[in-house]
Amino acid sequence: MAHLVAQGREPRHYWRRRLRPNDLFVLGRAADDWSVIWDERLSRRHVEIVWRQGRLYVQKVPAARNPVFCQGQENDQFSIAPGEHFVIGETTFTLLDERLTIASRLPKPAEEQTFTSDALRSVSFRNAHHRLEVLGRLPEVISGAANNDELCVRLVNLLLSGLPRAAAVALVATDPDPREDSPVAALHWDRRFSAPTDFQPSRTLIINAVQAGHSKLHVWGNTEDSQSLSATMAENFDWAFCTPVPNLACAGWALYVAGTLGGPTANTPNTIGPGDLKEDVKFTEIVAATLGSLQQLQSLQQRNAALAQFFPPAVLDALERHNPQDVLAPKEAEVSVLFCDLRGFSLDAERHGDDLMGLLRRVSKALGVMAQHILDEQGVIGDFQGDAAMGFWGWPLESAEMVRSAALAALAIRQEFEAAARRPDHPLANFRVGIGIATGRAVSGGIGTSDQLKVTVFGPVVNLASRLEGMTKLLQAPILLDETTAAWIRQHASADQARVRRVARVRPYGMDVELEVAELLPPDDGEALTDEQIADYESALDSFIAGDWSLAWERLHKVPPADQVKDVLTEVIVRHKRVAPPDWNGVINLDRKS
Repeated sequence: MAHLVAQGREPRHYWRRRLRPNDLFVLGRAADDWSVIWDERLSRRHVEIVWRQGRLYVQKVPAARNPVFCQGQENDQFSIAPGEHFVIGETTFTLLDERLTIASRLPKPAEEQTFTSDALRSVSFRNAHHRLEVLGRLPEVISGAANNDELCVRLVNLLLSGLPRAAAVALVATDPDPREDSPVAALHWDRRFSAPTDFQPSRTLIINAVQAGHSKLHVWGNTEDSQSLSATMAENFDWAFCTPVPNLACAGWALYVAGTLGGPTANTPNTIGPGDLKEDVKFTEIVAATLGSLQQLQSLQQRNAALAQFFPPAVLDALERHNPQDVLAPKEAEVSVLFCDLRGFSLDAERHGDDLMGLLRRVSKALGVMAQHILDEQGVIGDFQGDAAMGFWGWPLESAEMVRSAALAALAIRQEFEAAARRPDHPLANFRVGIGIATGRAVSGGIGTSDQLKVTVFGPVVNLASRLEGMTKLLQAPILLDETTAAWIRQHASADQARVRRVARVRPYGMDVELEVAELLPPDDGEALTDEQIADYESALDSFIAGDWSLAWERLHKVPPADQVKDVLTEVIVRHKRVAPPDWNGVINLDRKS
């Protein structure tokens, strides 16, 4: 496996990156994972590199300032083989073709030790200042990693910096509850010096450490067994320990450290014994514990970010401040429910059947518009059903403003889709929405089985909101309200927020109850109906309900022709030749759901 190693003037100015065949990478001071931030002589983007057919091809970027040297000569374009290097500024880039293989069979160690956290607590660091300086960089190493691969690289580099006796370090992963034959993968590894042999971590040591949940040390170099000694000498390592990373966020992860009893550098003693490794094991355990805790914190932050797609800040705050089981427990509450359905989807699916992924992206964007406005008004996303979304207010905290919030969310959704319709090139141009809002008692919270729960709302008010959404097609109104919602808005909402007009008294298809349905309208902005026109319509509706259809007909003609809602009353009047039937009770019977 090919790697590129960067080494600056100081030992900590170092990284190793794996090269993937035919992938183009850029080296520079601001080149994402391949950044060389310690060397100011590198431009932000200095050279492009590609690993192809056993050689690394290097091309200097035209805008790069300082020269690139290969074999002592300035060169803007060249290739190198494994073992060769090139230099930019004070940094040497070396190409290595080394491999790590997990060894299933290694000689039985001459000595084996298990280190518990309690046993390591009394171990003191002889070079405490250096250890603490390295540990102080750990939070930044973890939090500053752009992705998991970068995290692994940074962590291995930090361990090599903090463990002067270590010759090689690997971050490995296996099953959280491994068996002897469980697979082991190397997430990243590095060693202090290049060597002609592969790095072979012991599968047995890794599995045993993860199973035990404690650090384990194997020492081969003290054995008198010549077969064992020759085997370990061929691998250049005669001791290794493995420390599992605690916490569910890193389940199955472990840190594997190997070295020689003679020490890898001139700064370490000529000979060391297993007891001298205790402080290295303690240091590694601190790194592992910190990694586990910070990864768990990051995992929780990611979960919160995911929950933020469904819950407004008020709900997230309640979940943080109180027992989530208590917050999510189903309870009866007064809620406002909003159903929003996407119109034009079926027709668009027929037109663009050859681009289903493109259609899916557009529908997802439409659902995102609905969800965003629900959340912006502190609502909870209760469900997605195909091309429809449901949101609700009044849970987990009671809210006197829930009706206003639902109304403002509905108007914002309508406004965004209408704005998109005026732009033919907009992804949502061919879509419209129908919205129904109802207010009443319902059961809200975590609803479902013991195996699968979802946060939603249940009760007749939910069905009513869904029916109102369906009736928007029949009554030609984008947003319909039940009586309770309409009455609250009339009494509490200002005209510069929302307005309401009564539409009709109807008996929905398949129901015995009668409903007075109202339309939610935006403020008078010069394009919507004026307050006077709303009054004309409602006056016509009163005459219609009373059976005076001649007067109703006359008053309906004061409403602008572009208003489609009045067409419902007009159609009924025309069908009966402007004369109310003898059994007329003021209620329009709807002959279908939508």
